[in-house]
Amino acid sequence: MTGDGMLLVMAHPALERSRVNQRMFQAAQEVAGVTLHDLYEVYPDFTIDVRAEQKRLLDHAVIGLQFPLYWYSAPALLKEWLDLVWLYGFAYGQGGAAMRGKRLFVACTTGARAEAYGPNSYNTYTIGEFLRPLEQTARLCGMAWEKPFVLHASGTKTERTLQAGADAYRRRLAALAALAVRTGPERPDIAELH
Repeated sequence: MTGDGMLLVMAHPALERSRVNQRMFQAAQEVAGVTLHDLYEVYPDFTIDVRAEQKRLLDHAVIGLQFPLYWYSAPALLKEWLDLVWLYGFAYGQGGAAMRGKRLFVACTTGARAEAYGPNSYNTYTIGEFLRPLEQTARLCGMAWEKPFVLHASGTKTERTLQAGADAYRRRLAALAALAVRTGPERPDIAELH
């Protein structure tokens, strides 16, 4: 089964204290066709139900990952989720076609301004370079890599710029959800993958 709709996986260890990610997640709730999944809410002890998560992935055509950039990477639970759920034989490798043909989308926030990312800047590398492991994950799994959505300078957003960012995010999610239609060959049932 190919699945349809978009699964938006939130990975913020303290979403209740986040102005920007919380506002983005609220904006996502307003988009038809988007299923929200908060990893830290569902798995506070990091005990991930792998089969349930794999089924969730099978049920959607677009997989979105939303998180704050922590030490130039994704938060720990998102990495754990990828390690445990996106397995050889399921997501990639011999017999691993469950993710093939789906789309992977990343939305992240940074504390620094956009100008802080690049070869002649404070952080030396571009955001694209920091997200390259996720882009390669998409490629390995046969997924289309969507251009990331990044909101910079999260700590200094005014109410006006925060609302503008949330509105832009809502529009981007709506466009991605519109792409999430049943297409391509039928995917295996999760029981067939184990």
